[in-house]
Amino acid sequence: MLISTLFKGRSLTPSLQAEPCVPWWSFTKTVLAATALTLVRDGRLALDAALPETPCTLRQLLRHEAGLADYCELADYHAAVAKHEPAWPVDEMMQRLDGARLRYAPGADWRYSNVGYMLVARLIERATGLPLEEALRQQVLAPLGISAVRLASKRADLHGDYLGDSLNYDPGWVYHGLLIGPVSQAAHLLDRLLAGALLPAELLQEMQVTKVLGGPMAGRPWIAPGYALGLMRGAVEGGLTLAGHTGCGPGSVVAVYRCAVGEAVACCAVFSMELDEGSVEAVVVREIRKLLEARC
Repeated sequence: MLISTLFKGRSLTPSLQAEPCVPWWSFTKTVLAATALTLVRDGRLALDAALPETPCTLRQLLRHEAGLADYCELADYHAAVAKHEPAWPVDEMMQRLDGARLRYAPGADWRYSNVGYMLVARLIERATGLPLEEALRQQVLAPLGISAVRLASKRADLHGDYLGDSLNYDPGWVYHGLLIGPVSQAAHLLDRLLAGALLPAELLQEMQVTKVLGGPMAGRPWIAPGYALGLMRGAVEGGLTLAGHTGCGPGSVVAVYRCAVGEAVACCAVFSMELDEGSVEAVVVREIRKLLEARC
């Protein structure tokens, strides 16, 4: 297990001389959302205007309220991944999913959708005129001082001394793009983003407006889970409110969260090749609570 902790922006985890790059899975969505919001900041995208060729808005895409389905609901998708097959072309994936058909009117409901974030990635490329990786670097990674992060493009990108070479996985299965990097960089990125180092205050506030999604989740620490713009956000056991994202893929889980109580701010990123989502989130909650209790 890899753990990186920050308190008031300062790292409390001994740095590794060669910290391994690991898949960030759906924490990539937080970076995509932040990138899209910098384009709103710069006047190149709008949060609430109807998007070309779709009946939804950028806000609805970022908060999973656009009415889109998700390819993770396809049994054939999971079977193909398990058999280490190459990722389907986008058109084939959308045909198998019947992805053009809305499952509800945009804004009327909530449904987690990787397809929605695939569309966000396309919007970013169109608005910047850049390949996605360069757009992410220019708009978010470089301004936040994040240098050792990139998009995975081939199976070998998910190999290494820490990960080994047993994960025979085509990163093309993550249709919105899959960032890889050290867990410490994930913690620093989230901390600096939510501290206001990238977005103006009003836009950062918009990013954190949360749709509450129900009550306690079995096997996970959430008491009142919710989703904001590219952020999982809500109350957890013990009365804390966390913001960040959990992600999982074949063989591993990552969870990156930040919590502010008054002037005390703690952030923790955990990557595990053994534990499930709830167990990794529980480690994050435990580490953040320890930091806050020791230093408040």
